[in-house]
Amino acid sequence: MNYQWNWNIFWEMSPDGVQTYWHTLLSGLAWTMATSLAGWVIALALGFAVGAMRTLPHRWLRMLGTGYVELFRNVPLLVQMFLWFFVMPELLPKAGGDWLKSMSNGPFVTAVLCLGFFTSARVAVQVTAGIEALAGGQRLAALALGLDLRQSYRYVLLPLALRIILPPLTSEFLNIIKNSSVALTIGLMELTASARAIQEFSFQVFEAFTAATVIYVAVNLVVIAAMRWLEHRLALPGTLGAR
Repeated sequence: MNYQWNWNIFWEMSPDGVQTYWHTLLSGLAWTMATSLAGWVIALALGFAVGAMRTLPHRWLRMLGTGYVELFRNVPLLVQMFLWFFVMPELLPKAGGDWLKSMSNGPFVTAVLCLGFFTSARVAVQVTAGIEALAGGQRLAALALGLDLRQSYRYVLLPLALRIILPPLTSEFLNIIKNSSVALTIGLMELTASARAIQEFSFQVFEAFTAATVIYVAVNLVVIAAMRWLEHRLALPGTLGAR
């Protein structure tokens, strides 16, 4: 039996009778971007905090930061997604667990938290590497100018490290967009889940996933271009990234 291609499927009405299959894909893209961006905010905030913690002179803080990284980096993302969605509500007091289970946007919140914490461990490693790549004199110069340890990180070390780690941060941003597809396992109708729904209802599997692939590639190309512009914008005069 030959496969019947039908690219017009995207302009046909979906079973809900409200929107076309193309709008189903766009809705999935919107959920993908919302999940990825919200998770990225959490990942950056936690990643920079934990990454800086791993370079502090206090041994117990370094050990705490390293433990955080090893915990979230070495457990598979799919396992973490299931733990956040199925196990976490059971560990909370009954009232809190019931509230989480009854949330209409529970899969979205769960996916954001899971992706945020998972990616933050990877960002933390990049931040640590960026700070350690700086010449040791940067920290000493900041302290010699009268800045305390917190101020030296805020005004000197972290801004310089950010310029160094922008390329690997771009990769992590791309990863969190792609990793958001794992959220389909807990019921979030993101882009991959939308393509899967289209192929289940219309049986046009190649068209559905070809469209999803093209959308993923287009989004990632936009992210790469934006991060490359930002990298050049933040480059310091005299460095390799300056133009």
